[in-house]
Parts: sequence; structure tokens; C-alpha cells
Amino acid sequence: MRQASPVSLTRRSDLRTTEVKMADTIQEAVTLALDDAPERNFRETVDIAINLRDLDLNDPSNRIDESVVLPAGTGQETQIVVFAEGETAVRAEEVADEVLDSDDLEDLGDDDDRAKDLAGETDFFVAEANLMQDIGRYLGTVLGPRGKMPTPLQPDDDVVDTVNRMKNTVQLRSRDRRTFHTRVGAEDMGADAISDNIDVIIRRLEADLEKGPLNIDGIYVKTTMGPAKEVPV
Repeated sequence: MRQASPVSLTRRSDLRTTEVKMADTIQEAVTLALDDAPERNFRETVDIAINLRDLDLNDPSNRIDESVVLPAGTGQETQIVVFAEGETAVRAEEVADEVLDSDDLEDLGDDDDRAKDLAGETDFFVAEANLMQDIGRYLGTVLGPRGKMPTPLQPDDDVVDTVNRMKNTVQLRSRDRRTFHTRVGAEDMGADAISDNIDVIIRRLEADLEKGPLNIDGIYVKTTMGPAKEVPV
């Protein structure tokens, strides 16, 4: 009987090791990403990279542009600015990072640099519906290309509930790229919580894409500075 060479045995061992490291579940992939991340002197975020396939992303109707509320939260502070007046503005002061009225809006329209700085520093904008037309007029050229036009606040909407919900929200936006990224948590949240967040995102993607999971070429999870691990879809 022919004996396997030491080289063959080594290769088989390497293959077995690779197989062990391949995740069978979302939670296993997250656990591997957290365990293999090198120690850092700062709190790392956890992100996923999503690769799409068989989609013509030159057609805007095929692009992903969704806000997703994460059940376990983002693990990071989310900067939210509200455009409002009257009682809505007063209530928004309790939860928003900044509240601006119609006069502030007009001032921003005259100060392009300040408007760009605000757009860069802010994750989400919320605005009373009756201010949306003026926001388009004064800030549309700044917020529109950045995908940061405000979420309209209808008269029956509670601004506090809306802002608190958006604090746990991430944006899925592919634009015309087949690969895009989004935040799914922070390293100290634990694998269970991060896995729940990823599961919600995958379900949303599969529901939105024309061919569901067949339009997903791969999903990878990683900490800020750590190696990427493939998430089973």
C-alpha cells in the first residue's frame, strides 16, 4: 500500500485547517473576525463588505439605497441634525445633535463651505415636511449627491421616536459600484448582537434584489483593522 508523502499529508492538514476556519453560520464568521482581529488601543467598528453580481448598476433602479434599523444598534454615536420649528424643534432638542430652523437653513444656503462641513459631519438629517422644498432649494446641491437629503417628518410623526430610531440606522448604498460597505456594530458588542444586525441586512438585501440571494456574490465581515471573514449567505 502506497504511503502518502509528508508533503501530501501537510497539504491535507492545511486543507482541513482551512475547512475548519470557514464559517457555516453568520455568528461563526463574526466570531472568527473578532477573534482574529489584532489588539488595538481604540474601539474598532465592525463592517461588512457586500459584493453584488448580475446587476446593471448603470441603471439607477438596480442600485441599493436603503435605510436599515439594526436590532442591536450600530455600536457607535450617530450624528443627527433636525430642521424644525416651534414645538417640534423644542422636542427635537432633547434627542438631536443640532436643531436648525428656516433662518439657519437660509444662512447655510449662502455659505457653501459651512453646508459641506455640516453634510460631512452628519450621518442623517430629519426635516419637517413643510421645510423640504426650501431644503431642496438651499441645500439640494450639497446633500443630494451625498445621499443625505433629510427624512421628511410628517405632522403626525413623533420627532423623538424618529430620531431615536435613526440612531440605530445604517444606510445601504451601492451607487454604481458592485462592492459597498456598511457598519454593523462595534467589537465589544459581542458576536450574537452583531450577527443579528447582519442577518437583518441580508434579509433586506434578499428581499430588495431582483434575484434575491443570486444577486449576492459574497459578504465579508471585518473589524476596522482586522482580516475579512466570509459570511455564509
